[in-house]
Amino acid sequence: MDKKGYKSSSRSVSDLKAHLVLVTKYRRKVINQAVLEDLVTIAKNLGEKWGVEIIEINGEADHLHILFGYYPQMQLSKFVNNLKTVTSRLINKNHAEYLKTFYWKDSVLWTSSYFIASCGGVTVEKLKQYVESQNSPSET
Repeated sequence: MDKKGYKSSSRSVSDLKAHLVLVTKYRRKVINQAVLEDLVTIAKNLGEKWGVEIIEINGEADHLHILFGYYPQMQLSKFVNNLKTVTSRLINKNHAEYLKTFYWKDSVLWTSSYFIASCGGVTVEKLKQYVESQNSPSET
């Protein structure tokens, strides 16, 4: 990223950010400090592989918030599903005994659904005003 925060490639310049929320299966309170630290490390490593900038990541005992920047060609659903699969597998591997106290089956960490919303530096209302204020081409 350049100093203005834009991602530049051969075909586009963009500033795309998303807020992702992942919820633990059955809303079990399995995310302790050790699990959260592993989730942060795994997400950042996976983000590098996908060309995603993890801006902020944190959570509570039963859910995880990730704010990240991405590029226009990226398929968000594929990234999210890969993130859920990899974090679930590695957390299960690294914290197997701990997770057995919450779940009877291996490889279950997240619900099948997730929340994602695009976000940016200005509100939709401000963008709407900006677009409305543009000079329309005059008729010739």
